Amino acid sequence: MEYRVLGRTGVKVSPVCLGTMMFGAWGNSDHDDCIRIIHQALDAGINFVDTADVYSHGECEEIVGKALAGRRDSVVLATKVHGKMGEGSNRQGNSRRYIMQAVEASLSRLKTDWIDLYQLHRADPTTDIDETLRAMDDLITQGKIRYVGSSTFPAPDIVEAQWCAERRGYARLTSEQPPYSILVRAAETDVFPVCRRQGMSVITWSPLASGWLSGRWRKGQPAPVTSRAGRTPQRFDLTRPENQRKLTVVDSLAILAESAGLSLVQMAIAWTLTHPAVTSAIVGPRTAEQLASQLGADGVKLDAVILDRIDELVAPGTNVSREDGGWQNPSLTVKARRG
Repeated sequence: MEYRVLGRTGVKVSPVCLGTMMFGAWGNSDHDDCIRIIHQALDAGINFVDTADVYSHGECEEIVGKALAGRRDSVVLATKVHGKMGEGSNRQGNSRRYIMQAVEASLSRLKTDWIDLYQLHRADPTTDIDETLRAMDDLITQGKIRYVGSSTFPAPDIVEAQWCAERRGYARLTSEQPPYSILVRAAETDVFPVCRRQGMSVITWSPLASGWLSGRWRKGQPAPVTSRAGRTPQRFDLTRPENQRKLTVVDSLAILAESAGLSLVQMAIAWTLTHPAVTSAIVGPRTAEQLASQLGADGVKLDAVILDRIDELVAPGTNVSREDGGWQNPSLTVKARRG
């Protein structure tokens, strides 16, 4: 496995990152099985593990903490802060007050003294970015985190954060984590170019488009059961035209992968790693079998014929469905436009 540098930090990470969202109540509730999957990934050479406090309301971090016992020093560990983690209006967001509480809770669940990459899970328009970045910078000074990242930030927010950090002398964003797959390409338009200019790593999430590129979603077949449909049903509702469009594209992609002697899973992950802005792609297996099907994708090289055909099916810089963008601009809501 050829490791890649995380931003400009000098830290080397695997091109495939183990995402853990499906460990716990949201996916696999068998802790021992989840731990075996994490060990399977580490034994295969993956040294980059990504989680978040909100995944299964902290349970996921607890599983990761148990799995990394005795192996923590060899792992680049990333987690996130922002999502609602309890009752009350101040148990969420990017305020200094909440970040300082949330990091202690994550450190406890993860059973570690430090977090390598602490990411802002979403932008928070109610909080001054100066306050947020100062809090993160203080955590670096305290030795509780090593680097700061963002997740699903629009390009203007990335630029503002980097400008603020430079002006104030805070630690700059090391990475951005956007959704990116053959079906979800909007990040190519502005997020990727901004990250490249800023020297930031791109760590993509959902290279299989929340399972749409797993091979299970096909025309003429019943929709597979997925726990993700309970959280975002509109993204999996087959009565919606955009989801029918996904099925059409997936069928064509499956034929393309087969003609190249690849599984659709391998082709989809390899495709995300082809873009020069991408440092690592996060895979999110629920079972050992799913992980096995994803391992080795970083070694697959797609030729120009395949890449051109994919561009024909989904134009660069576009999403097949608007709902899959991971972030909806609050300025476009009716309330924002009409007062």
